[in-house]
Amino acid sequence: MILLINIHSHSPAQKGEWVIQNKYAGFDTISTQGNYSVGLHPWYINEATWEPAFLEIQQAANTTAVKAVGECGLDKICTTPFPLQETVFAAHIRLANAIGKPLIIHCVQAYEEVFALLVKQSVEVPVVFHGFNKKLPLAHRITKAGYYISFGKALQQPRIQQIFAALPLQQCLLETDDAAITISEVYTWAATAVNIEKDLFSLHIEQNASALFGNLTQ
Repeated sequence: MILLINIHSHSPAQKGEWVIQNKYAGFDTISTQGNYSVGLHPWYINEATWEPAFLEIQQAANTTAVKAVGECGLDKICTTPFPLQETVFAAHIRLANAIGKPLIIHCVQAYEEVFALLVKQSVEVPVVFHGFNKKLPLAHRITKAGYYISFGKALQQPRIQQIFAALPLQQCLLETDDAAITISEVYTWAATAVNIEKDLFSLHIEQNASALFGNLTQ
């Protein structure tokens, strides 16, 4: 059976889909039957409450249902003070290192700062930049650093399909995020971009996900 891998969603898995459901609140709703990522999104960081919230994240992150830390990162167009974002992002990197789970990154207009913090905090775990829709030189910089890139609804665009086709397939992943699309549609766009039959293409993505998250179970 072909398993479609969705590494970043805000909805539970559908039939035939292995999904990592993102949680930035409501960690008590995490089920042992699902797969999750947990983290404080830059948009929702509050200076007065982030530390207690992060304690909850630390507890949740150590459970077997949680496969990754994040989404977390830096965003220059939101209202959260940037120094606070950097403090919280650094805490997520240290947590991921401590528990040995991949880091899923949200980045908006702050790639230099994200790269710098990953180096400063000596990231030791796999890093995934999610929802990529930028240009090829940046994509190459990410993959040359050994990081992964996840693509979603932007793959509808021929420009993004060209970027996807130019990258090492073993460092690519797919997602739906919160878009009104199915992961099957994303797979179709991606397989078309690299001119590989969809079922065969899906095996490549499954191998990539296995390398990051271990044995995949529905």
